[in-house]
Order: sequence, then C-alpha cells, then structure tokens
Amino acid sequence: MSRLHLFDMDGTLMHGSAAAIEISRQLGVEPEIAELERAFAARELDPPRFAELACELWRELTEEHITAAFDGAPWMAGIRDVWAEIRARGERCAVISLSPGFFVERLLTWGADAAHGSLWPTVPFRDPVDPAGILDAGAKVRIADELCAEFGLTRADCVAYGDSMSDSQLFSAVPVSVAVNADHHVRDIAVHAYTGRDLREAYELVGAAS
Repeated sequence: MSRLHLFDMDGTLMHGSAAAIEISRQLGVEPEIAELERAFAARELDPPRFAELACELWRELTEEHITAAFDGAPWMAGIRDVWAEIRARGERCAVISLSPGFFVERLLTWGADAAHGSLWPTVPFRDPVDPAGILDAGAKVRIADELCAEFGLTRADCVAYGDSMSDSQLFSAVPVSVAVNADHHVRDIAVHAYTGRDLREAYELVGAAS
C-alpha cells in the first residue's frame, strides 16, 4: 500500500523558526515580524492580513535575501534522508505550508514530490497581496485531497506531520499524524509525538507502528 506523507514547514521541518522570521532576519526587521507572529498566534490577524503587513515590512526583499534566509534556516536534520526513504518505498511526500510559496517551493530540490505555499506577489514586491492566494488551515486539507487525487490515494493513505494550530484540521482529517516539537493544539490530537531535531527519528515513529 502506498502512502502520502504531508509535512508542515514552519516549526516542523524548520526547528523553532519560520520562513517569515528567517526572511525578516535578513532584512533587519525581526522585532516587527515577532509582533506580527504574536498577533497571528493570538488570532488577532488572519493569514491574508498577516501577509499584507509582512509585505509592507519586506519592500526591499530580493531573491538574494530569500536564498540567504533559506540556506541559513535551522532545518531539522535528516530531511533529505527521510524523503529519499519515502520515495524508495514507492510512497510520496509533500510540503504544505501557509508561508510564501517562493520559499516553500525551494524544498522541491530536496526531494519532495510537491510543495505548496501561499501565493505572494513576485519579488521584488510591486503588486498587492491577493487574499485568495493566501492559504489557511482549511486549505491544507483541500490541498491534501488534491494531492491524493493526483497520486491515486485517499485520506486513509495519508500521514501528517505538524506542530501548531494550522495543522489541527489536517490532523483531524487523516488517520496517522505526528506532532513534531508541537504545541497542545496538535500534540493532544496526534497519534505520535516527537521532540528533537532529527526528522529521521520522527519518521521512525510512523515506521515502527506500520
């Protein structure tokens, strides 16, 4: 039986950080993005509004900044190894994140079969954010369903890996889930839980239960 492994990025594949934080570090606006992150976690901002405000902070953003942010991010150990193992087993792996697609899609070069993020304006930003292109928690389930259809699978064949409230709907929709360095929103509903910095160990929880 084939499976589809669905990975969140911020806080899951990236330990203790997020694309927005790493990009803001390159631009010297860490305190400002920290306030937006706090407001988003408190549900004072929805995803489109967060994106709009972040775009205003990142008006000087270039591809060079994005590359530096991606390369310098605190990625979990073993990501490429896990995805290579998944694909060697004839299974699929994908990343679904609320973060900008221009950051998330770089993970395709690491071996993901698919990578989906929010649709932000082209860098450097000249156009406004289109709210319709910004993903939310429900979009993760919708994209998972689309990937299942593409790969000839169903929700019953899915494994979800995540860390926070934005993963809770997906965790509730699939039979197997792994809370990775997670908060209570997903830790309390996950099938497995992992704390650490090596994705191979989190993945082994799923293999050990197979």
